[in-house]
Amino acid sequence: MSAWLPDILGFTQVWPYLLGIVIFGYLIGSIPFGLLITKAAGMGDVRKIGSGNIGATNVLRTGNKGAAAATLLLDGAKGGVAVLIATAAFGLLAGQLAGLGAFLGHLYPVWLKFKGGKGVATFLGVLLGLHWPAGIAACATWLVVAAALRISSLSALVAAGLSPVWLFVTGYEGAIWLAVVLAALIFWRHRENIARMAKGTEPRIGSKS
Repeated sequence: MSAWLPDILGFTQVWPYLLGIVIFGYLIGSIPFGLLITKAAGMGDVRKIGSGNIGATNVLRTGNKGAAAATLLLDGAKGGVAVLIATAAFGLLAGQLAGLGAFLGHLYPVWLKFKGGKGVATFLGVLLGLHWPAGIAACATWLVVAAALRISSLSALVAAGLSPVWLFVTGYEGAIWLAVVLAALIFWRHRENIARMAKGTEPRIGSKS
């Protein structure tokens, strides 16, 4: 179905479908790949390592670069897949709502008592699924800052903060609202990292502590 649902049903009838799209994205996003990969690799529970986060940066602290890379790719893919499926089925706004759901699913997965990751890889995957030029620009931003300063959290904050700009300059203004919401959530989830950066104690990429 290529048409967007409100064009068919009207806005007063469409809210259950909108909610269903968000839930669809949430269920995809809530798959805890970091936890599943580390357990499958015999490394135990990643939540008991380093920062306790289930994302790729903390998986890297186990010393297993392959597991960290797999976590990064899969956490990003779940955001992109949710966006692409919903967009193909119901249109651009549906893709944005599915992306929001996927991001919230990673942050607050029901399977882990709503204690998930910080959402950076999923955020980048959502951007790539929505509008790949903006997604590429955000990924490049992360890489440049990470290469220069070796602080993953700072790279994430800069990439997230600039994402509305990348959407604007690449001609996809319709998703700026989503980028602002997701960036705000990323800053909130990184509040402890921000405090450590202010003190100069934030771990650098590759650190096991």
